[in-house]
Amino acid sequence: MNIKTRLSLQFTLITTGILLFFSLLVYYFSYTSQLAKFRQNLLDSAKNMTTLLINVVEVDSLLLQKIQQSTISWEKEELTITDSAFNLIYENNVQYLADNKTLMNNASGDLNYFSIAGKDGVYYKHIYDKCPYHVFAMAIDKSRVENLTSLRKILFWSVIFIIWLSVLLSYLFSKKAIKPISQIIKNVQEINSLKLDKRLDEGNRKDELAQLAITFNEMLSNLEIAFKNQEDFVSNASHELRTPLTVMIGETDYFLSHERSKEECTKHISGLVTDLKKLNLLINNLLELAQINKNTEIIFSDVRIDEIVFSVIHEIRDKYHGRKIVPRIVYPESGSELVIKGNSGMLEIALKNLLDNACKFSNDDIIIEFVITDNHINIIIEDKGIGIPANELKSIYKPFSRASNVKYIGGFGIGLALVSKILELHDAVIDIESNLNKGTRFDILFRRKAG
Repeated sequence: MNIKTRLSLQFTLITTGILLFFSLLVYYFSYTSQLAKFRQNLLDSAKNMTTLLINVVEVDSLLLQKIQQSTISWEKEELTITDSAFNLIYENNVQYLADNKTLMNNASGDLNYFSIAGKDGVYYKHIYDKCPYHVFAMAIDKSRVENLTSLRKILFWSVIFIIWLSVLLSYLFSKKAIKPISQIIKNVQEINSLKLDKRLDEGNRKDELAQLAITFNEMLSNLEIAFKNQEDFVSNASHELRTPLTVMIGETDYFLSHERSKEECTKHISGLVTDLKKLNLLINNLLELAQINKNTEIIFSDVRIDEIVFSVIHEIRDKYHGRKIVPRIVYPESGSELVIKGNSGMLEIALKNLLDNACKFSNDDIIIEFVITDNHINIIIEDKGIGIPANELKSIYKPFSRASNVKYIGGFGIGLALVSKILELHDAVIDIESNLNKGTRFDILFRRKAG
């Protein structure tokens, strides 16, 4: 059962339930109201006749019968009056009240209402001159029967009509309510991996369906970016891996096609080892980037950011002998002010890539400065190298993206992509300023550990 049918059915059932409940209430209160009114009229009539017979000396049974016959009586009205011992004093048109046992069974208290065979009856005790008299009156309320029959017909056809109307309106309402969902389903069915640029209509951007469309569009945007990154990554990675392998195979085939001296063999093998080291570095970088992009659970702990920085400086100095890397730090009173929440291994990879780039693209001193504030630690890495063209700064964090002025300098364009992803996982903010042939400055803002 689809949502449209279910909504229509539920709405109809609720409407039907409410209608039946109120119809029963109307019928019940109408019935009780008319019954109470009839019983009161019957009691008043019985009192009047009894008063004439008992209290007025001039009125006897024959005269009372004539009076009763001349007045408007109820349908099949019965009237019986007895003394305290249930000896008959007066009766008129009796049928059920002719039985003494029936009279005695219903003579309860000073006033009692009863029903026999569809007739409503009333009993009351009449006192005159300290003598009690039992008065019984019965009749059929023809008006009430007719009114209730008419009311039942009205309620029945009213309920039928309103149920039919509710079915129609609920179907139209549910159809209109589900229409945006149907449109969303139709639009979603048209979206696939080749059409991720399509977006859903966000309507008024306020109701739940609009919020669903907005959320879905955001997901599509993320998927589009992910697919594009994956496509670029696969394309660039395949090119970067294929090219050195093809070169090595081609050079080796050419080398083996002729006899070579020992010196030539040594030179060729040394060249292969160099190429293999570069290929190994590329593969390691790709694996690190892929591992981070998997969004696996990363363990964070309290780490001293200055210790990580100095460890990286020591490692980079071993790689670039003679290069001067100058750290500038004013140590705070407490070492805890240099503590952040992070993963030391990942932070080492990120800072190592930044320092390696600074040394690779600059021949001057490298400056690393610490700026400590109440809530943050800002690490500044600055070089006086070749810089990055201004129009290429936005793309430097994309995998395999390299500036146009470094094509003759070794590298794969993965380092800054790793840096960006690692710092993003640490909720750190990275900012870059660069000028051609003047140098580059990276500002990395870490949030200090609270407390």
